Amino acid sequence: MTLSRFEVFYTIVQCGSLTKAGEMLKLTQSGISHAITSLENELGFSLLTRNRSGIHLTNNGERMLTYIRDILILNEGMKQEAAAINGLEVGVVRIGAFTSVATQWLPYIIKQFQDHYSGIKIKLFEGDYSTLEQWVSGGVIDCSFLVLPSSKSFKFLPLKRDRMVCILSEQHPFHKLDKISFKQIESEPLIMPREGWDNEISQIFRENNIKPNVKFEVSDDQTIMAMVQNNLGISIRPEMTLSYIPDHVRKVNLEKDCFRLIGIATKTNVSPATRKFIDYAQSWLKEHNLLDV
Repeated sequence: MTLSRFEVFYTIVQCGSLTKAGEMLKLTQSGISHAITSLENELGFSLLTRNRSGIHLTNNGERMLTYIRDILILNEGMKQEAAAINGLEVGVVRIGAFTSVATQWLPYIIKQFQDHYSGIKIKLFEGDYSTLEQWVSGGVIDCSFLVLPSSKSFKFLPLKRDRMVCILSEQHPFHKLDKISFKQIESEPLIMPREGWDNEISQIFRENNIKPNVKFEVSDDQTIMAMVQNNLGISIRPEMTLSYIPDHVRKVNLEKDCFRLIGIATKTNVSPATRKFIDYAQSWLKEHNLLDV
């Protein structure tokens, strides 16, 4: 068995397509198919099924995926460590992020990081909180920007406290309030982020014994904003998601200060390139007065 065949298999799983995997690895489709067939022959069972709906892992493929992913991660870490010993800065860093960080921080951090470390390649993965935690835990990504994760198995570097506020339409009778009470929130139709995006809001409700009147559940920030704008309900959002507030929408503070804690989560051991990126991201936030912990 060779690492190149492992890489082909893992890339196909990530892309969900032989063609896309071939494009990413710069291999012909026949070369991709040959690598998978050879790996399956060596293992003695099939790893993938192919049908009209795409490529899917077999049960045995699922069992092998974790081992193959770990082998590739260890190999990448070894290459980076050897390069660091030789005074070189090379490697791949797979970074996870949720929407507000991916739009407001990462374009600038990645651009400047790659200007300084051109030998380190960045791959970006976007998802909701629970998906990002699963990706870190499973080794799909090397690190992720997250709110304080639910799993205590992660290392977590706190970066910023992001204030939570209530948003409502200026047609709403509460729109001129300086603060809105939790009792008032309970009495109003609420537009709630879908499960996976709602960690910090659910925590506020639990800690303050709030029983919300959830009218809608949606996952997109702009959809929430549009629904609030049309007075279909109120919502609670982190301030970082409110860089653009449309006309006729107002922010109102909660009766007491509440925050989501944004940081970077990793497993215990990280590669030299990942450590370099985390240090750079922290420095960039400090330089731009965004570090707040």
